[in-house]
Order: sequence, then structure tokens, then C-alpha cells
Amino acid sequence: MGELAPLIADLALILICAGVMTLIFKRLGQPLVLGYIVAGFIASPHFALTPSVIDTASIHVWSDIGVIFLLFALGLEFSFKKIVKVGGPAIIAALTIIFGMIFLGFTVGSAFGWSKMDALFLGGMISMSSTTIIYKAFEDLGLAKKKFAGLVMSILILEDILAVVLMVVLSTISVSSTFEGGALVGSIFKLIFYLVLWLVMGIYLIPLILRKTKKLLSDETLLVVSLGLCFMMVVIAAKTGFSAAFGAFIMGSILAETLEAEHIERLVKPVKDLFGAIFFVSVGMMVDPALIGKYWLPILVITLTVIIGQATFATLGVLLSGQRLRTALQCGFSLTQIGEFAFIIASLGVALGVTGDFLYPIVVAVSVITIFLTPYMIRLAEPAYNVIYKALPQKAKDFMDGYAEAAEPTAEKDSAWKQYLGGIAKSIALNGIVSVAICLLGFSLLYPFAMKWIPGVWGRVVTAAVILAVLSPFLRAIIVKDNRSQRFHELWAKDRANRAPLVACVVLRYVIAIGFIIYVLARLFHISVLLIFVIAMVVVGIMLFNRWTKRSSRRIEETFMTNLRSREMRAEYLGEKRPEYAADLMDKDIHLADFDIPQESEWVGRELRQLNLSQNYGIHLVSILRGSKRINIPDAHERLYPHDHIQVVGSDTSVEAFGAALAAVQSDIPENLQDQEMILRRLPIGENSPFVGKNLKESGIRALWHCLVVGVEKADGTLHQPNPAAVFEDGDTVWIVGAHKDIDAIMTI
Repeated sequence: MGELAPLIADLALILICAGVMTLIFKRLGQPLVLGYIVAGFIASPHFALTPSVIDTASIHVWSDIGVIFLLFALGLEFSFKKIVKVGGPAIIAALTIIFGMIFLGFTVGSAFGWSKMDALFLGGMISMSSTTIIYKAFEDLGLAKKKFAGLVMSILILEDILAVVLMVVLSTISVSSTFEGGALVGSIFKLIFYLVLWLVMGIYLIPLILRKTKKLLSDETLLVVSLGLCFMMVVIAAKTGFSAAFGAFIMGSILAETLEAEHIERLVKPVKDLFGAIFFVSVGMMVDPALIGKYWLPILVITLTVIIGQATFATLGVLLSGQRLRTALQCGFSLTQIGEFAFIIASLGVALGVTGDFLYPIVVAVSVITIFLTPYMIRLAEPAYNVIYKALPQKAKDFMDGYAEAAEPTAEKDSAWKQYLGGIAKSIALNGIVSVAICLLGFSLLYPFAMKWIPGVWGRVVTAAVILAVLSPFLRAIIVKDNRSQRFHELWAKDRANRAPLVACVVLRYVIAIGFIIYVLARLFHISVLLIFVIAMVVVGIMLFNRWTKRSSRRIEETFMTNLRSREMRAEYLGEKRPEYAADLMDKDIHLADFDIPQESEWVGRELRQLNLSQNYGIHLVSILRGSKRINIPDAHERLYPHDHIQVVGSDTSVEAFGAALAAVQSDIPENLQDQEMILRRLPIGENSPFVGKNLKESGIRALWHCLVVGVEKADGTLHQPNPAAVFEDGDTVWIVGAHKDIDAIMTI
């Protein structure tokens, strides 16, 4: 037998320690993250009573993989459309917390005389609260359905997003070792460019690939394909100067928009749990009791900074967003801890070699303390509100109440101009970024290849033709977006003053498209500016009137929007999401309502023409959802079945009347249940029996007496299956099943 590899022995030790600590902390009702950290400390050289990990370098590699899986899983749970859904209050509060805590952390770190990088990373670590810990605390305390809990979870969603961005910014600052604003702004623009590009291309291509290969995707192949895509994006992100975790998050976000998102998330979870456990164990291995004893004062100060700072900035941010003081304090006191992202940011600083060895164990100690205090801080919010509200002067109370009332959302729709300009801006941004990427790829890959095999001017001609052909659908989309839309015509007809700005918008988009063409031609050909401009105008004309370009542009846009909305469309089809037109009906005193057909309803099995819902109740049946089947605008011969989920349209009064009628038409349980009891009896067939000489159908046992023949016992004692063609003979005994009252009736014949 060969000697066991150190990595295998280390993994055995780590997983045994993690397993034991998981059971203990589960039994104690404490977060498993803390159990993993304790397991890491036990397996580390700092704990002399147990064996220690030998190959720490390999464990750190595995922990890096754990970070990748954690961010990939986070991306799968996240959709960029959630930013719109969380609304302004969460955005204002999250930004207030993050900027405030980064400043506070940097100030505290600098006050202890730490380097700028240590202080900056400390600010990043203490700016993120723990989604896992808060969610568990809300569940344990029965607060998950409260209004403030929903706002807290929205804030945490944004914090998770901004944490990924913060990691990219910290990486950039660490590499450049400078705080220069120009370099930072350039890095942010680079981040936005690649983020949008990867999302657009990923949402367009990956759902298509998954749909085309759906029949081949078993659980095993889907898991392998998903992880392959994840690590492909990890490599791409690393090649373009971003962190591996950022690439994993982006691929997770792309896959989150596919129909297979829940399936992938379920398959990836065990792998994520395994490598995530290894990551948190590696965090515990960094804990050095000697360093904690040496830095007890910074640990105490940072703990107080986290608790007081998070409570203060979160409360302030929620107040600024227009919420009441009670809600703001409940949110603020819920966010007073640091969690998973603190460890990830700390490991980033260690990997980049820009933070001291002391910072990691300090942050772990602070995290453990604040996590344990989380339930108590949440409970403390209500008493704190009572004390603060009583102490506030009346003018301050009136001001906050008035501010909250003024900030309440209204039902006013966006103006036509806002909708028009918003649509154009999105089109220019998305198609423009894709066009820039096409140009970069064309000049970096295609041009050298073409010049190698087709040297001279013809190589340049081929390069220009290919780049412009690929660009044409996207440039056409920039030019024609909303030029003939209803919003454009409404604005044009509404006011003559609108016409000049509308024309300016159209001209601007032509200029952008022509600019791309001129750039491509100028890079490849040394000819006069006038000739390049003329060629560009001709190319634009071809783009606008060429059928292939027109079809390609529409097909790309339709495919992208279909992929982007695929999960929403499926949810709407299955009745899990209300259709978009429901909001428009509200303005007309008409709304869409959902009802379930009870299994005991008297309407079950009846055709719609018999129910005549529109005449009787003033409502119109829009859809019937039956399992995974949806019947839109059902015809008069369609029937209702138990547990059908129906969607109806009508006024408030008619919908209310329909709901009352549906609830009223329940079939009551009979008082005499004995008559309905199903029993088995033996019916003798004598020579005077009316059934002698008749077959099963002629006897009328089923049609007239509602009983079922389950067997025929012959005179010799043999029992036979009922034969519809066989006639009953004298001496037969018929075994029948039926309701008690029906059996009694047939036995008396």
C-alpha cells in the first residue's frame, strides 16, 4: 500500500471536524458558519490537542474553489431584475450603509495606525451584513412576514450585489496601490462594460444552448455543463483583470434567467455546501488565539463600531428613504453583524498580499461576537423605539411623519418622454456595448488572421466587410428603436415643441451608428475623410433597407427579450405571477382576480355555457389553469374541474359577488353518512329472482341500483370475474359493492 497523500488526510480531518461541529451547533441552534470556523480552529496548528492540517497550501486552493461556488450559488439566487423590484427605499438604505461603514471602518483602522490597505479592507469587511444569519433569525423569531423584514431582505440583496462590485474595486486599488480617482473611475467603467457585455451575450446564447440540448440534459450532464460554464467565466474574468469570484457570480446571474435555474440551483447546492464548508473551515484555521489576545482592544472597538455604526447608518438610510421611525429602527437593529462576505473580502486581501496577518482573525472574532448578538439586537429594536420616540421633540416627530407621508409612492405613471428616452437609452447602451465588443474582437482576432492569409488591401476589405456585416443588426437597432412607436407619434402629435427634440434624438442615433462605421473604415483604410463619410452613409442606407439586416436585428432582439423574460412568462403561464395587463386594468376600475374551484363545488363538471358566469355575475373568465396546462379564453363547452385555478376579470363589485357565489355552491356533507357508506354483500340468485337468465347489462344492477358486480360465485363454490355476456343462473351468488342504501334496496327485491 502506498502512503496516503497529505491532501486526502487533511480533507479527512477537516470534514470529520466539520461534521462533528455541524451536529453540535445544529443541536445548540446556532449558525453552522460558526461551527465550521470552530472546526477550522480545531484542525489548525493553533490547537495542540488534535492532529493538524499538513498541506495548508492545498487547503487554501480548495477554499478558493469554495468562494467560487459560493458566488456562483449567490448569482443563481439573484436576478438583475430584482434591483428594479426592491425599489428606492432599499437602494437608498444600502448605499447609505455601505458608504457610511466603509468610511467608519477606514477611520477606525487609521486610528489604530494600520496601513491604508488594511483600513480600507476593514471598511469593506464591516459594511456587509449577513443574509444567512438575518434570514435564520427572522425565521426563529417569527418575523419573516413583517414589513420591515421584507425591506431588510431587499437591502441585503443590494448589499450582496454591491459586495461583488466592491471586491472588484478593492482588487483594482490593491493592484495599482493607489487611490487615484481617474484610475478608479476607469476601472468602474471597465467593470460596467464587461458586466453588460457578458450579461447580454450570456442571456442571448446560453438559454438557446440549453433549449437545443434539453433532451440530452440529465441531472449529471446539466451539473457538468453548468459548472463548466461557471469555470469558463471564471477564466474569462481572470484574463480580463477581474477576480474569479466575480466571474462565478456573473455566470450564476446569467443562468438565473434560464428556465433551468431552479434545477441547476438544486444540483449545485450539495457541491456548494461541500466547498463552502471547506472555505469556512479555512477561515477558522486563520484564527490565532495569540493574535486575538494581542489585539483584544481593536476587536472590542470594531465590534462596537459594527453594532453602533450599522444600527445608525441603516436607520438613517431607511429614514431618508421615507420610512417611519419604527421601521427604520427595526431595520437598523437587524443589520448589526458581519458575515460571509467579510470572510471573502478578507481572503481576497490575503490572496493579494495587501493586508496584514492580524486582520483576518480580528474580523473572524468580530463576526462571531456580532452573529451571537443578532437575535438580541433584533428584540432590542422595539424598546429602543419607545425610548427614542418619547425623547424626541414634537417638531421632530411631525417632520418625520410628514417626510414619510410625502415619500409614499403614488400611482402616477411615467411620462411619455421618460418612457421614450428610457427605451432609447437602453437600446443605445446595450447595442453600443455589443458593437464595441465586435470592433475589439474584429481588430484583435480577425484582422491579424485576414492579413496573414489575404495580405494587402483585400485583407482589409474582407476585415471591414465582416466587421460591418456583424455590426449591422446592432447599429440598425440603435437607429430605428422607437422611431415608429406609439410613444413617438403621441409626442409628435401632442405638442409642436416636442418635434425638435424628437428629431434631435433620431439624428443623434444616426450619428452614433455612422461613428462606428467611420471608426472601422478609418482604422483599415488611409483615404480621405469625405470618402469615408460617403461610404458610411451608403452602409447606413444598406443597413436600413436590407431585408437580411432587418430580419436579423428583429430576431436578435426578440430572442434576447424572450430569454430575458422566460422565467416570468413561465410563471405567468402557470399562474404563479399575475399578467402585466392586470396593472393596466386597475386604472379602469376593473381588475384581475384569482379563484380556486373547490373539489366539493356543485359547479364541478358543468360546462361554462350552463354556468353563464358573465350574465349571472358580470365577470369574464380569462384563463383556466389545470396543473401545468393553461386554457386561455375557454369556450362555452369547457368544463370546470376540482382544483382548477381560474382567472376572471370584472369590477370590484362583480368579482366580490362571484367570489361569494363560488363559496356558497359547496356540496354539503349528508347528515346520514350511513346511507353513503360503501359495503360488500352477497346477493343470492334464486329461481324466482328477477336476474335469472339475464346478463350483466340486462340485469340493471349498475344502471338502476347503482351497484357494482365484483364477482360471481357458482353453485360449486368457485368465484369468477364478472363476464358481461354471461347470464345469471339459479344457484349463483353475486358479490356486489355499493352504497348502504342501494345495497339495502337491491337485497329486498
